[in-house]
Amino acid sequence: MPKIISANLNGIRSAAKKGFFTWMAAQDADFVCVQELKAQAPDMSEDFLNPPGYHGNFHYAEKKGYSGTGVYSRTAPDQVLIGFGSPEFDAEGRYVRCDFGPLTVISVYCPSGSSSPERQEAKFRFMDLFLPHLLALRAEGREVVICGDWNIAHHEIDLKNWKGNKKNSGFLPEERAWLTKVFDEAGYVDVHRGLDKREEQYTWWSNRGQAWAKNVGWRIDYHVATPGIAAQAKLVSIYKDERFSDHAPLTIDYRL
Repeated sequence: MPKIISANLNGIRSAAKKGFFTWMAAQDADFVCVQELKAQAPDMSEDFLNPPGYHGNFHYAEKKGYSGTGVYSRTAPDQVLIGFGSPEFDAEGRYVRCDFGPLTVISVYCPSGSSSPERQEAKFRFMDLFLPHLLALRAEGREVVICGDWNIAHHEIDLKNWKGNKKNSGFLPEERAWLTKVFDEAGYVDVHRGLDKREEQYTWWSNRGQAWAKNVGWRIDYHVATPGIAAQAKLVSIYKDERFSDHAPLTIDYRL
């Protein structure tokens, strides 16, 4: 079974300048799911589209310099689906699905609601649409790994300052309850938490203040998987030796 990386790049061009693709080449990963490309097709160099040894498939946002997702894979997918069938959110470049035999690998970038009340309402609309999609995906009977920035910290252990964020986007009771439904009702597994239940396992740090230096972070990047492949997961790591963006790559090895 595969080694899979999820990485929010906060701009693929910026992350590339900071050494992301050099690091990626050394990881021997089977799949690398990326989010927040902040690029359109004309901005993508050959090195971005098909790094040595990888096939890339991407969903670009219509709005320039915004969102965007991709999946890099060692082998070409049997099928690629761009978007999940929502005109509003497919225009924002939030979803790439790639099928490989019985395995589906998805890169998703769920909306953030932190910038305005309007964006929080959009986030709620996304959640209302995405849960039925996840249920339909489960009904296909495939093994699925959905990697990405879900923009929700699930439990108090998943962010440093949970008391001060109870009324903030990303830790609202409605958001957390929705993520519980993804696991308890839709039957998916939070693979990272299944392997590592320690505190301070964060994947994102605000650029404000000294969040990175003081490790005042949030765990909002996930591998969300069907139980079969989740049970194969053996090793999880958050890479923090270099900084490619405000997120850290989350790697899970399903093949040891």
